[in-house]
Amino acid sequence: MLFFAFLSFQSVSSQNTKYLDSLARAIKHSSKQEQIQIINTVPFDKIESDVKAYKALADQAILLSLDIGDSLLLADSYVSKAYVTNNKESIKLYLDAIRIYERLHLYGKSGDMYTRLGWQLKYRDFEKAIMYYRKGMHELEKHQGKTIIDPVYDNYGVLLGMKKDWDSALYYHEKSLKLKKQLNDSVGIPFGYAHLANVYLNQKKFGKALKYLDSSLVIRKKRHDTYGVTDAYLYYGDLYFSKKDYKNAVVYYKKGYGMALENHYFPLKKYAAEYLYKSNDSLGDYKAALKYNLIFNQLKDSVLNIETNNKISELEIQFQTENKEKEILSQRADLAEKELDINQKNTQIIGLCVLALVLALLGYLVYNQQRLRNLQLKKEGELKEALIKIEAQNKLQEQRLEISRDLHDNIGAQLTFIISSLDNLKYGFNLPDKLGKKLNAISEFTIATIYELRDTIWAMNKNEISFEDLRSRISNFIDKASVASEAVKINFSANPKLQQTLKLSSVKGMNVYRIIQEALNNALKYASANAIHVLLESDGDKSFQISIQDDGKGFDLNAVEYGNGLKNMKKRAEEIEAKFKIESGLGDGTTIKVTNIPNS
Repeated sequence: MLFFAFLSFQSVSSQNTKYLDSLARAIKHSSKQEQIQIINTVPFDKIESDVKAYKALADQAILLSLDIGDSLLLADSYVSKAYVTNNKESIKLYLDAIRIYERLHLYGKSGDMYTRLGWQLKYRDFEKAIMYYRKGMHELEKHQGKTIIDPVYDNYGVLLGMKKDWDSALYYHEKSLKLKKQLNDSVGIPFGYAHLANVYLNQKKFGKALKYLDSSLVIRKKRHDTYGVTDAYLYYGDLYFSKKDYKNAVVYYKKGYGMALENHYFPLKKYAAEYLYKSNDSLGDYKAALKYNLIFNQLKDSVLNIETNNKISELEIQFQTENKEKEILSQRADLAEKELDINQKNTQIIGLCVLALVLALLGYLVYNQQRLRNLQLKKEGELKEALIKIEAQNKLQEQRLEISRDLHDNIGAQLTFIISSLDNLKYGFNLPDKLGKKLNAISEFTIATIYELRDTIWAMNKNEISFEDLRSRISNFIDKASVASEAVKINFSANPKLQQTLKLSSVKGMNVYRIIQEALNNALKYASANAIHVLLESDGDKSFQISIQDDGKGFDLNAVEYGNGLKNMKKRAEEIEAKFKIESGLGDGTTIKVTNIPNS
């Protein structure tokens, strides 16, 4: 049946332009297990051509695995999704997969995941990346065959290259290539050649690098490997870039960029755009450099946008400076012609008239020059102040990003480790019920702490929180609450006018979100409600209000003391200079209102 599904898919795929869309339609009538297996074996280049579509298929594989209760397929599906997910989520997915593989004693697969985890961490925590990678490599050497360990050696060579340890990198690339040749791996051999070329390129051994690049390109063209050919062109660009032959570098980077654009190879397109910008910048072609820097900026991770915007500003200044210099030269030429004409006329005037006109002209030139100089000094002063302000903002943003990274990578990782350790204790030992319940409580508290940490990091990473940011965050929380409390219907609505007016500081936005979060939690825990309504409404151009209303049992305001939850909500409202009010009665439900919240 699995073989038949593949045949059916191939016939459908040939009639449609999108491989993954065709795949999704072709497997609908296959069994759930076959659908999962097909999704988890989609070729690398097809995934790269439409990452968004594959992510949806990976989510489908996870749901199907949970439905049929197959732990192994679930772990494999986690791995598939991790490949097309951002760095933060992919790390969690790899850790979840590792826990399942180790529980099933599949140490070869868990070793493979440790290497992937190390690869994911290479730009965040290099030492930790090396540690995980070596752990995985040792497990693979012990429990797995050559077909798995071959690419692992290759990627380990890449990591060593990042440390500039080129001799060790060369050793592992050659070791990997030897295995590839033994296995007659027509896909892996050209990659091996390209990696060896990269090492020789960094050692300035351009002749050897070119030889391996040529070998790699020949094989890739024979195989009609579009992704591989694109990758090869970018390596040629790197070769000429290292030789400072920027004209030839631009030629090959453009070839690679065109193919990456046509085939939707996002990482290769981003790399090509970056080096087209750098090559054109080195050639002095600031217009082309600005064009590709803008493209590169759109493709980069949001954390790097500050640095990119600075580069774009520099290019814009350089490009505008060239135009200004041309305008100044033109103006000077016109001024010289006018001065010549005036001088010719002045020679016809005798005596004091000539002297008076000359003195007036000289006075005008001095005055005009001084006026222009004053304007120039004023503009330079304004520019310096603007640059100082931008630099201060950039440093502040960098500090906030660094703090958020530390919170996520250190505290987040530690909390995740605690959860993993608790799971291992529960699965690995026969614990008394009382102790098991206590461990479950600790695990739930730790998970809640991770969510709180993620909310804090979300706010820290924002200079300001827009209407869309706040609405998206509230919607995500309500979705999770709805899953946990299926008997309660939670409705959320917001006035569209707020999209134009609502902009909050990160602190104020976080307080608004926490008030809504606390109110919903209280309603779910204590109200015994059937429905909860959350509303964001405009109070005017400069303020807005929120209300959380439930149809639960309510309470007597005069007979009940404020708990920590209500006190916290009131305190947060006071901190953002808003008014806090509770309306409730026995059997009448409860409404919490926060009004006159300033927009900025």
